[in-house]
Amino acid sequence: MALPDPKPDPKPDFAPIRACLFDMDGLLINTEDLYTLCANIVLTKYGRPQLPWSVKAQMMGIPGSSNGDTFHNWAKLPISREQFKQEQTEQHQIHFPECKPLPGVETLLTNLKSAKNTQGMPIEIALATSSEKRNYDMKTSRPVTKAVLELIPKEHRVLGDDPRIQHGRGKPAPDIYLLALQSINSSLPEGATKIQPHECLVFEDSVLGVEAGRRAGMRVVWVPHPGLAAEYKGKEEEVLAGRTTLFPIGNDEQRGVVDDGWAEQLVDLEDFPYEKYGIVVP
Repeated sequence: MALPDPKPDPKPDFAPIRACLFDMDGLLINTEDLYTLCANIVLTKYGRPQLPWSVKAQMMGIPGSSNGDTFHNWAKLPISREQFKQEQTEQHQIHFPECKPLPGVETLLTNLKSAKNTQGMPIEIALATSSEKRNYDMKTSRPVTKAVLELIPKEHRVLGDDPRIQHGRGKPAPDIYLLALQSINSSLPEGATKIQPHECLVFEDSVLGVEAGRRAGMRVVWVPHPGLAAEYKGKEEEVLAGRTTLFPIGNDEQRGVVDDGWAEQLVDLEDFPYEKYGIVVP
């Protein structure tokens, strides 16, 4: 019999945030809709139905899932996985350059660049994306998209094929967020106090990404696509605690506790509540 989730301690008195760490796909740019579009083009070509969120929700954030068992067991395409992968890649090359920033993203990143926390310390920002460099370059090739992503310093951008990330240790493992924090700390001025995980705020759209942030010991803001939010209606507390068991990796002690105050859900990144996190925008 499964044991009930442990009850949370009283809400902690959080330190003001010193670093904001961002996922990219579906959070900063509209790639989730484009991934769906690319899949649907191939599905339609072979007379199959459109990809529903009930299936897509099981795939988000899992490496190789777009060509994995969950998808193919549902799709039942009359072509090999190799051919599907080739046709998907062709569609990605067509549509990834159409990526554009999502609402509120440019304003948020711009504000954070000049912000300080309530202790007068500057807010650092970093990127932690599962996208490999080839796809990252396609997705950010549009000038307006490239300009927004370049608000994040290059040395603070950690991509999915970064050789410092051990194979098989993508999200929901915490490694990519801890590496992003390491990239920030290594570039702080000499004598500056290193930033600790509990002083970081992770921004994520995927369920596994939220879990990665929680496992890293960081606070998390979950901004899911409306389609994903609908699939997890009634399960939001488990998502925010990183306790969905969507992709078990062990080390469950790293996960959060339901209603522990370390994570919240937002509809989008417009009108972000800076003050709640001890962030002061001039």
